Amino acid sequence: MPQENLALIVAAMVFVIACLLVLSVALYWRHRETRKRIMEKIRQDGLELSGVEAEPAVQEITGAKRGPIVSFFDRVGKRMKTEKPSELRAQQLRFLRAGIRMENAPAVFMGAKCLGGLGLAFGFLLLKTVFFSLMSARLTAVAACATALVGFYLPDLWLRLKTSRRRKQLRRGLPDALDLMVVCVEAGMGIDSATYRVSEEMKLTNAPMSDELKYLNLELRAGKARRDALRNLALRTDLEDVNSLTTLLIQTDKFGTSVAQALRVHSDSFRTKRHQMAEELAAKLPVKLVLPLILFIFPSLFVVIMGPAMIRAFRTFMK
Repeated sequence: MPQENLALIVAAMVFVIACLLVLSVALYWRHRETRKRIMEKIRQDGLELSGVEAEPAVQEITGAKRGPIVSFFDRVGKRMKTEKPSELRAQQLRFLRAGIRMENAPAVFMGAKCLGGLGLAFGFLLLKTVFFSLMSARLTAVAACATALVGFYLPDLWLRLKTSRRRKQLRRGLPDALDLMVVCVEAGMGIDSATYRVSEEMKLTNAPMSDELKYLNLELRAGKARRDALRNLALRTDLEDVNSLTTLLIQTDKFGTSVAQALRVHSDSFRTKRHQMAEELAAKLPVKLVLPLILFIFPSLFVVIMGPAMIRAFRTFMK
């Protein structure tokens, strides 16, 4: 085997092993965080059932997460982050929509982007000196810049995926939250106490929706106007359905109409909309199945059905 092919195989194996190691660490950390969150919710529920008031989990709103790696990213990011108020508000809104409410999130994120780009570029140059020593200087510079760009924009991709996943969870939990809110309001509860009750009931089934309703209730307790708190909820979730719900509640509060009747009508219309969306997905399914049928299922059926006949005909002609 030539030396160049051997070096390429070794580099590919090192890259695959590194990717598997990073993936395993990420999966372990995710499992650990999920288990810790579930145990914390069970502990809080146990304290509430035993009559002891649990500490409100509001430190994520203003607190800054600390740790050796996070602190290092924070120090680097503070030198790189922007100081314009408009850009800072836009960055904070991005993190709020992803469910990240730490005070030092913009600085940590910028530090991760800068160090990620430099780290991937340095790693590529290290691999180049070990395995790709014959690579030209121009190609090395282009590849190093490409890996630096990948490392710089990789946190943006992670934040976008996290925001999309959280938005799907909110969209999935909105019908249940709306039905529970209708039941609470029709039972005689106010809109403030109803949102708090729904947030407590959905703590284990849909954590993002529970958190958003809890922060809405905290804003109302802090003295913010209900109209502003509802608009902040629509801005944080970035969902059309939540926006329509908050608009309905604002108009109901403004004109003094029945909240229970308005929520009941909106729940019925939302249920009809979900039914229409399911019908739309079912109608699109045959079109989406055409390509897999042509590429995978039809060739397999052709081989299974026509294969024995073609083999027999070939044997007959050979004799």
